[in-house]
Amino acid sequence: MRRIAHLVAVVALAAGLAAGSTSAGTSRQHWTITDLGTLGAQYEDCVAAAVNDQGQVVGGCGDSRGRQHAFLWQRGRLTYLGTLGGHDSGASLINTSGQIAGTSLTARPARLHAFLWRGGKMTDLGTLGGHSSRPRAMNDRGQVVGESERADGTVHAYLWQAGKMTDLGTLGGRNSIALAVNDRGRVVGASELPNGKEHAFLWQRGKMTDLGTLGRDYTSSRAVAINAPGEVVGASYKELVTQTGQQGNAFLWRAGTMKNLGALSGDRSSSAVAINSRGQVVGSSDDGHGSYHPVLWQNGKKAALATFGGSGYTELAGIDARGRVIGSSVPAKGRTVHAAVWQNAAITDLGTLGGSESDATAINARGWIVGVAQLRNGHRHAVLWMLR
Repeated sequence: MRRIAHLVAVVALAAGLAAGSTSAGTSRQHWTITDLGTLGAQYEDCVAAAVNDQGQVVGGCGDSRGRQHAFLWQRGRLTYLGTLGGHDSGASLINTSGQIAGTSLTARPARLHAFLWRGGKMTDLGTLGGHSSRPRAMNDRGQVVGESERADGTVHAYLWQAGKMTDLGTLGGRNSIALAVNDRGRVVGASELPNGKEHAFLWQRGKMTDLGTLGRDYTSSRAVAINAPGEVVGASYKELVTQTGQQGNAFLWRAGTMKNLGALSGDRSSSAVAINSRGQVVGSSDDGHGSYHPVLWQNGKKAALATFGGSGYTELAGIDARGRVIGSSVPAKGRTVHAAVWQNAAITDLGTLGGSESDATAINARGWIVGVAQLRNGHRHAVLWMLR
């Protein structure tokens, strides 16, 4: 079912049809879907990974030889961003200034390195002494965070700014990873402890702070997002592993306290994926039948979000400042996912380019949504959805 998600992962390594509601209980809003095209005739599949508030879109295209190439789409045109000397590249992040981050293979020896593209030039962000580095998030100040291999083979979270990559260290263990950064330069992620367990961390002003877990029954945690006020979300896990995965719960960390956001049923698992500046949190909750259901937490309450009614996993990708949620869900009579947007608790099917599947990956402040959609011939193209 998640073939399209695999394409998104590969590329990260590296006019319109109408779309709208088709089933009871869904929104009657209508969106246009625009095919952003490809970098040329030899390119078969493309995916859009991010969009900024100016409407610039970045992602990657795969050619017939299996190589991936980063692109920037603006004013109706796709531009190839190049590589760091190797064969492959992919853009995954863009800020309001048009700075772009992603990964590229270097020339021989081929190593996967994070890059920053600005003003027509791609800059290698380097590593912490090892072979590879990867960006996970970037803020509007041009600070990039992610993880990099070190000379001793461990992997550490880093912060790159003004031409320098800084090792953020660990909580006493061997490895760490940075997953998000806000515009104040606060970084969150996860780090190993001396005992090998993983804890969520907050890094600010040169210090990494252990955010702990949800209590004695929980052995690990991971922070995945931080908003402008400094509220952090993620999940904390128990040692217990069930048929649906590791038992755990979504958390909201604020001003030194980690709060359990709970699940749709008291004894089920949940996890958070994103938080907006208003403190609205989205994620998923185990439904008790081997699947996960989309959830919105706000003002101390939790609510199940609608799905298209199909069996399988509904996945959320993000939430904007107005509370619009994006992701994908399985239609009632389908087996593959369709891109979706939720607004005021109603779900809208964003449709495809004539094929069977699509996926939404990012949304900007203007409500423009980007992602990937399948064509009738089976190929997949980067797309932009806008409300009519």
